[in-house]
Amino acid sequence: MDELTTAKWIKSSYSSDNGGNCVEIAVLSGGRVGVRDSKNPAGPALVLTGDAWHAFRGGVERGRFDVAM
Repeated sequence: MDELTTAKWIKSSYSSDNGGNCVEIAVLSGGRVGVRDSKNPAGPALVLTGDAWHAFRGGVERGRFDVAM
């Protein structure tokens, strides 16, 4: 998808500049959101509808996906 290669990808403000496990997002046409691994920008990306992105983000904010390490 050409839109993914030309999109403006944004890394989380919680990510440091020295690597690590970072997620990047890009706002795409039609209200969709792209999600990818910053360590592999040429790799696969998820494309979520706006509704799916808001549901996922809400779950993250509520700690729904937290795992004990």
